[in-house]
Amino acid sequence: MRIVFLEPLGLKVEQIEAACRELKNAGHEVVIYPDRNESLDELKRRAADAEVVVESNIPLRKDFLDACPNLKMLSIAFTGLDHIDLEECQRRGIVVKNAAGYSTEAVAELAIALMIDLYRKVLENDTITRQCNRKGIMPGREIGGKTIGIIGMGNIGQRVAKLANAFGCKVLAWNRTPKKIEGVTFVDKETLLKESDIVTLHIALNADTRDFITAKDFALMKPSALMVNTARGPVVNEQALADALKEGKIAGAATDVYSTEPPLQPNNPLFEAPNLIMLPHIGFATEEAFVLRLGIVVRNVEEFLS
Repeated sequence: MRIVFLEPLGLKVEQIEAACRELKNAGHEVVIYPDRNESLDELKRRAADAEVVVESNIPLRKDFLDACPNLKMLSIAFTGLDHIDLEECQRRGIVVKNAAGYSTEAVAELAIALMIDLYRKVLENDTITRQCNRKGIMPGREIGGKTIGIIGMGNIGQRVAKLANAFGCKVLAWNRTPKKIEGVTFVDKETLLKESDIVTLHIALNADTRDFITAKDFALMKPSALMVNTARGPVVNEQALADALKEGKIAGAATDVYSTEPPLQPNNPLFEAPNLIMLPHIGFATEEAFVLRLGIVVRNVEEFLS
């Protein structure tokens, strides 16, 4: 079969070639493109004769699938699949596999880092230091002893809970299906929002979770509370978040995800929101995670071919 890597997945081509050695030895053709190009015309050209396509989070819709008549499998180097036209793939009999679990540690650590950054005002104090203004230092707060509310208790949410417990935090959690997890108290959504000092989101995006956090939810939170979103952008209503920060309904927030992938549109309401850290969707992006997900996507291909 012809297996095409539409991008190098953040790694060197040599690393991918080494991971695909058994596929090549089995007689399969492996084509690896050394750059990431999101042009639809270029994606169609690269994948035109492919039977298996490997990529991360480039949107692949019906117009792409129309150009790939031989396509039998998509091995997605990403956890979420909301950028893939799954209904069309199902209609065509195309198997889709994700790389579940590869970024658990990376995203969990970033969520904790953002909590600490917001509390200790790391970015602001960096600016003060560069301005040589010792008198302008901004004191912060400690994460230890605070109540962390985790919405979504999959692998990432559970890892965040363990890290929060290590800091001496009280951990509340909401999940569609409550679980028994040591050091975690499951509560309803309203209780979590009212009692948490920090709310961190770790739920998948689907019809039920779109706009899961809106203005009425921010109204329940403490004025001193923080919100961290490293899940999916549309889980939080961006206008409601911007308004909550402007009106002081919450003290601060950090987001790594948006209603559309960066680069963002200039009119995005978050650009005018105070006390907000904005990152360009880097939660999954660590060297360790990239190596781990390469192994997962190649294994998914091997299992499909067998």
